[in-house]
Amino acid sequence: MALYRKLNRETRVRRSILSGLTKNVLEYGYVETTQERAKEVRKFVDKMITYAKKGDLVARRKALAFLNNDNELVKKLFNEYASKYADRKGGYTRIIKLKERVGDDALIVRLELV
Repeated sequence: MALYRKLNRETRVRRSILSGLTKNVLEYGYVETTQERAKEVRKFVDKMITYAKKGDLVARRKALAFLNNDNELVKKLFNEYASKYADRKGGYTRIIKLKERVGDDALIVRLELV
């Protein structure tokens, strides 16, 4: 049994999807997607905020590598989110169920920062 969801995608495509959704959550504060994708993206959003709370050079480089060298987003992550969640020990996101998609009945949820 895998420790993560493969989402019926190749590795490079899956990584791109998860990276893009993580960037959207950190940039806009929320994203609407399927429940399976949201549960996977939650792990990466929490990891990025944990990196920001550490604040050292290694953490910054790891965040840059995952977020495709988006310097503006990494600055926002390390300056705003690190101080916002400084006293919180985890659980930076929440998942709110919205509706079922018409075509395939996939559950659409909203993944947002707390």
